[in-house]
Amino acid sequence: MDERNRISRREFMARAALGAGTLTLAAGNFSLLEGCSPSTQPTRNFLSDEEYHLVEAIVEQIIPTDEWPGGRDAGVANFIDIQLAGPYRRYQQDYKRGLAAIEESCLRKHRDRFEKLPWDTQTGFLRDMEADNLDGDGWKNGFSARFFELARSHSLQGYYGSPRHGGNNNFVSYKMMGLDDLQTVGQNRYGV
Repeated sequence: MDERNRISRREFMARAALGAGTLTLAAGNFSLLEGCSPSTQPTRNFLSDEEYHLVEAIVEQIIPTDEWPGGRDAGVANFIDIQLAGPYRRYQQDYKRGLAAIEESCLRKHRDRFEKLPWDTQTGFLRDMEADNLDGDGWKNGFSARFFELARSHSLQGYYGSPRHGGNNNFVSYKMMGLDDLQTVGQNRYGV
């Protein structure tokens, strides 16, 4: 090896650190370039984007925003989506069937998607759903009331449960009830 090209271990480490720092800085600045910004679209676990937006509208009806954030801002749809891909896997077909039936009923009766209906119309639809007063093939044998109860139960779990499961963003329900942020002991299998 030519002595002119020889560098000390210390100089090699300094150059490597400088190179790594430069790459890190450059990567951080790519988002400033048009067309190079990373996607801000969240990854879905089970629900399609359309189903996710429908679930957001439903959970906002079940836990509406008032002086405190409601179901949408608390990330309850995210909780439901995560859980349907994991521990609530057994409810996947119920959600697929129920969400499709909601869309079909709303399009037939109101000529629009549930999430685009006025607030009071959404409320009335969910009341009919809870009372099992919806007609159509998707609602046979009391399914509308069962699906409403399932969605309501999962919404409350997502709003009042631990944020590590995908809902209750920023501990909103704990703050609303005057609770301290609870220390969580155990596994965090959801990466939250």
